Amino acid sequence: MENNQFLTLQIKVFSFKAQRLERLRKERQNQIKCKNIQWKERSSSQSADDLSSLFEKKDFKDRPRSTGSKSTLSLRLEQCPQQLNNPFNEYSKFDGKGHVGTTATKKIDVYLSMQSTQEKLHPMTVVTMANARVHDLIGLICWQYTCEGREPKLTENVNTYCLHIAEDDGEVDTDFPPLDSNEPIHKFGFSTLALVEKYSSPGLGPKQSLFVRINAAHGFSLIPVDSLKVTMKDILQKALKKRKGSQKGSGPMYRLEKQTEPNVAVDLDSTLESQGTMEFCLVRENSSRGEESSEEDPPIDITTVQDMLSSHHYKSFKISMIHKLRFTTDVQLGISGEKVEIDPVTNQKTSTKFWIRQKPISIDSDLLCACDLVEEKSPSHAIFKLTYLSNHDYKALYFECDAATVNEIVLKVNYILESRASTSRADYFAQKQRKLNRRTSFSFQKDKKSGQ
Repeated sequence: MENNQFLTLQIKVFSFKAQRLERLRKERQNQIKCKNIQWKERSSSQSADDLSSLFEKKDFKDRPRSTGSKSTLSLRLEQCPQQLNNPFNEYSKFDGKGHVGTTATKKIDVYLSMQSTQEKLHPMTVVTMANARVHDLIGLICWQYTCEGREPKLTENVNTYCLHIAEDDGEVDTDFPPLDSNEPIHKFGFSTLALVEKYSSPGLGPKQSLFVRINAAHGFSLIPVDSLKVTMKDILQKALKKRKGSQKGSGPMYRLEKQTEPNVAVDLDSTLESQGTMEFCLVRENSSRGEESSEEDPPIDITTVQDMLSSHHYKSFKISMIHKLRFTTDVQLGISGEKVEIDPVTNQKTSTKFWIRQKPISIDSDLLCACDLVEEKSPSHAIFKLTYLSNHDYKALYFECDAATVNEIVLKVNYILESRASTSRADYFAQKQRKLNRRTSFSFQKDKKSGQ
């Protein structure tokens, strides 16, 4: 017991000494940081006048005015006219180049119709905020155009310009009106546009343009031309560009006929002026006008231009997907200008009963090939087929629903297909045409052998 008390006393004494040594060590360190300076009175050798002149008061009211010379900063600001003197600075807030990855943006290639012929061939890439309106995008294009020092200079009024749908080569699609300035830009799925002057400013008259009407089996197109000296070959090439997938080497060949002279091909080396008409018909080679309408796909009933433009809006439909052995699965079909999504509906008793579990499917619009109505038995039942490219192979999905919904889906998807220049769709129709030609050739050889 006494030994324990003695050890406890020794520990307390040791702890007290350790604390005191630590306190002394800190005081010595603090003394090193401090320096004592002794104050000494010094006799001043300066007079009172000298001391008062050290902090002399100055009257700034009597300061002489500037002679008009500009400062270096003012000169530098005047030498930077592109940003500070840009009349479209208020639209720079819609520039999305610094917000890629953090905020929703949209990248658009814009062809500038007011530039020279060579510069017009190369689009100007603009990245805009997704919440911008069409009017804001026009202002942003004008702002970037001015910042890059392009020529000619633009009119300072944004309302002078409008945005049109354009082909991939920059040709303005005159079949559609300009985009509505009050609509949000994310509403439209077009990645290529053209900035066109409306010629609506005071003192400016409308620009005189010539249009050639090209009738086809499923409608017509208006082809703009600069003069009557253009050759019919150029008009045919422009007409084929408007038919997505009908370019040279990717489908059947076509010829031009006068609308009033059927089955008489137009000389492609002649000029438009020599034809004496502005209306022609596009006819496939080795066929007549009546045969072509029955051989090709059924025509699409295009009711209004606004329906075509609004086809890129997202909309979902609850329909049934047809599997093998005619089993069906309830799915939700979502269609937009960018992709088509097929999502299974939960609590599917029929699917679990027959061990059919539908997985979600997402199809990019560039991979879509066709959307066709298969059959329409009654107003309450119709079937359509959706064909798309998957792993270098064409796959078909079948769906059924009431006739009104099926017709709306087929029309919406075909609107999207017609507005996009998809290589998958072009290759699909080219392969379909080759199969048809082989089938026709085999049937001809078979009939020839049987006749012998």
